Formats: sequence, C-alpha cells, structure tokens
Amino acid sequence: MTEQSIKYELNPAVSNEDLSELYALGWERDRVVVYDFQPTHERSLGFFCAYSGDKLVGYVNLAWDGGVHAFLLDPTVHPAFKRRGLGRELVRRAIELARAGGLEWVHVDYEPHLDSFYKSCGFKPTLAGLVNLKE
Repeated sequence: MTEQSIKYELNPAVSNEDLSELYALGWERDRVVVYDFQPTHERSLGFFCAYSGDKLVGYVNLAWDGGVHAFLLDPTVHPAFKRRGLGRELVRRAIELARAGGLEWVHVDYEPHLDSFYKSCGFKPTLAGLVNLKE
C-alpha cells in the first residue's frame, strides 16, 4: 500500500454498518454491534474517513463544545492498515480542521500504551479528571 492509495474524506456519507464493522475490527471486539453514528456526527465539528478503494479503513471524529475546545474521539484504523501512518494522518487532518475553525484547543484522552502515538501527533500529556458513571 502506498500513501497515495488512501483517500481521505471529510464528513462523507458513511453507513452505520461500515463504521460499526471498522470499530469491531479496529478495537478487537468479538462481534459487530451496529451503532447509530448520526447523533454523534451532528454534534461534531467534523469527522474523517479513510478509504482504500471503496473499503473504509480509518476514521476519526472531532467533537466540539461549540466554543474553542474540540475533542479527538475514536481514531480507528483497520488492522490490515495499522502502522502505516494512516492514524497519524487522520489525527493531523482533525487538528487542521480545528485550527481552520479558529479553535484554541484539541483534547484527547487515551490509555498509557498509546502515549507514544499521541506524542508523535503533537499532543502533550496533561492532568485530567474522569468520573466513571457506570461504577
């Protein structure tokens, strides 16, 4: 695969089934649970999908507070396309979308094993708080 063979689209008409399948593969879930992404996308500054031909191979969502903060959510890459720069390119495009929109901050929460990835995308670790509402 060459980088030129990947096509990136902002806010494409993508099906819930295709996105849910990508999630199941990218997040190593045992089964596909079809999720309705429309409400999420309606509250987003934008989202990017990456395609190899007609196949959805990457996704990232940029949630927005309506002000100066955006939140990077769920960068997801098909396992067959990982470690080729696709995830980093999706994140780069999301950050540029926020910058073009005049936002001041892009936040991301991540697990420790993803620290080097997010640092390579320009993120700096910060203190943050979290309340688990399912506990």
